[in-house]
Amino acid sequence: MKNIRFPTRKDDGFFMRNSMRIPAHRTPETFGAARGTIKSSRPAGQIKNIQMKKNINRMLLWFLAALTLAGCSIDRKPEAIFSDGDFWNTQSDLMYAANRLYQQLAPNWNDTRSDESVAIAINTISNGTREVPATSGDWSDRYKEIFTANNILEKGQRANVSETIRNRYFGEARFFRAYAYLNLLQKYGDVPLLLKTLDYNSPELLMPRTPRTEVIKQIYDDLDFAAAWLPAVAALPAAEYGRVTKSAAWALKARAALYEGTRLKFHGQGGWQEHLQAATEAAANVMGQGHGLYASYENLFKEVSDGPANKENIFVKVYGESAANPILTHSNSRALANGANAITRNMIRMYLYTDGLPAFNTDNTPAASRSAYFVPEANETSYNTVLQNRDPRLAATVFAMGENSYGRPWIPSISIGGRTSYGSKKGYTNADDLSQRATVDRLLIRYAEVLLIYAEAKYELAEAISDEDLNNTINLLRARVGMPVKLTNAFVTANHLDMREEIRRERAVELALEGFRYDDLIRWKTAETVLPKELLGGKFFAAEWIGTNPNTLNLNADKILVVEPASSRAFRPDRDYLYPVPLNEIALSKNNVKQNPNWK
Repeated sequence: MKNIRFPTRKDDGFFMRNSMRIPAHRTPETFGAARGTIKSSRPAGQIKNIQMKKNINRMLLWFLAALTLAGCSIDRKPEAIFSDGDFWNTQSDLMYAANRLYQQLAPNWNDTRSDESVAIAINTISNGTREVPATSGDWSDRYKEIFTANNILEKGQRANVSETIRNRYFGEARFFRAYAYLNLLQKYGDVPLLLKTLDYNSPELLMPRTPRTEVIKQIYDDLDFAAAWLPAVAALPAAEYGRVTKSAAWALKARAALYEGTRLKFHGQGGWQEHLQAATEAAANVMGQGHGLYASYENLFKEVSDGPANKENIFVKVYGESAANPILTHSNSRALANGANAITRNMIRMYLYTDGLPAFNTDNTPAASRSAYFVPEANETSYNTVLQNRDPRLAATVFAMGENSYGRPWIPSISIGGRTSYGSKKGYTNADDLSQRATVDRLLIRYAEVLLIYAEAKYELAEAISDEDLNNTINLLRARVGMPVKLTNAFVTANHLDMREEIRRERAVELALEGFRYDDLIRWKTAETVLPKELLGGKFFAAEWIGTNPNTLNLNADKILVVEPASSRAFRPDRDYLYPVPLNEIALSKNNVKQNPNWK
């Protein structure tokens, strides 16, 4: 199905008007909620069934009609303009406008900024060599999303609908606005807080950055409003699967509050307790909504788990109906086969052994109490040795040698599957790889994360956690995969473990390769310790690495692949805990937006 593109002029993420280049977040759009490129003719978030196809057809007719109407009024204007009198009138108008939020939603498939995985190209954030960019989608794309939300909140006031209906879609808009601002907050800290659309004469075009305390408060306010007006997951019709619910609002608030609370605590700032209390309360709200863990951890990231029957999914980017009728697709499986997210030995070291004991800590230092199953790396007898007798989630995350992988049995290599010699299994399916038109949904918030948030927030508030809370959170995750040992206070004490470390470990392995690790290192203030370390891969054995010339590999004394040496990696604590603000944003604000410390 061809893309439908509204008449608009763009250049590298900037809207053109009167020969002026104005960044998207500083542009007064005339009809942002339903303009731009429509990659799919269906409302994002609808269930993959016959009813969905009917809705797709209705929406396509609406968009075509809207495009026809717009064509009559744009011949003298540089941007597409819909008459407001022809829109913002009905519930359907609000829904179609809100659909733009789902279409703009970034899937963020493969995050290689931390030590858990690498891509084919070296990540400059991970190794400390990035420079200040002129522009960045990390900034401008989020403000496009914020504009769409603000536009709905302003113009949606005109709709002739009940307060309940209006506020349901306003709740969606405020959820997505909070989602965008949390992404900005995590990267940049203080950012301009825009709660309205702008005119070309608006003084806010030159506004400075808003203190993060005000930004996080607005995120909470938006999510509280969303939770009050969005439907409960049990009340969401199957045909609306993918649209946000109360659970999504509470879960996002729990994520934001855990981030801000632990960041304040470990960066030596006050006020962290109120955020961690908010995290526990929001997570508890989600835990009362009837969610549960999907039976199979491995299948959770495949098409078989898609749809409303999976109660672990809380917020997803919905893709096409099937390979035969794709509608909206991605190529993540092909990207994995090409090494887009190859797990490191650094990450593999974090997984427990089946006796519940570790070999390494989550900062890659040796554990004080090591499992009897641990084999020192110098003594490993096979590529597979490090994968054996481990937490079952490891087998669902990385291919073992000889296992059917990317259309063939897995053979260690750095030419296929990535620079570490480990092939990423999590989320990969052969069918998707062959077609390069994958339709499996992208999980952005799932119930397992909520359980982990609750456990961590409870522990950090009191620096203690009850066995009951562990059984209701972490031990549910272990039971799902058949991990034979529970995490209890007695087990931690008897084995000289550290409860904080074990809670962090559980988060790392449960959410491995899902895009959480870098932000966790930032909020825990361990990035300065973890990121400068060498990144390691598989162990080389000539008989197993068929066709690989060892002279092409950088091997250490134990014949472990050195993917990136420590000498090529760095992290500056005085600078790198925040992203650099794009230079154009500073210039276009007439220097009212200030650069983050020590970025030049």
